[in-house]
Amino acid sequence: MVVRAIGTLGVVLAAAVMDVAAGQPPQPAAKPAAQASPSGWQLPPDAAETKNPLTIDPKVLATGKAVFKDKCQKCHGPGGRGDGPDADPDADNMDLTLAKRAERNPDGVIFYKIWNGRRKPKMPAQKGELTKEQVSAVVAHVQSLRKTTAP
Repeated sequence: MVVRAIGTLGVVLAAAVMDVAAGQPPQPAAKPAAQASPSGWQLPPDAAETKNPLTIDPKVLATGKAVFKDKCQKCHGPGGRGDGPDADPDADNMDLTLAKRAERNPDGVIFYKIWNGRRKPKMPAQKGELTKEQVSAVVAHVQSLRKTTAP
């Protein structure tokens, strides 16, 4: 893994040097690819540090709640407690209101879980269904559900 990262860095640096030598501005390095975690989530290495780009206000929360109702409620339930009619019986962690989960699931992690989904337990990927702004609004809504829940 380290050898591959060093090799990739070397290629990026060599390309930048060649661009400068040819009078071309250097190109930004590509964002690291998402990696599968043992639980099946596809998360980029910086997911935990990624902040929601939206300014959270009542309009964003209302948008997030509406998208949640359309795309997420059938599994996660109307209050996000994992009690929707299509909830996966193999999943034991569908309750989005648990305050103790907030630390493990900051904005960027929630975003990529929604965006990329996973196979088992099932969580449909929304990258073909929603815009990044809509997913970010859902993240804001989900985070608001946790804030109202006691630890």
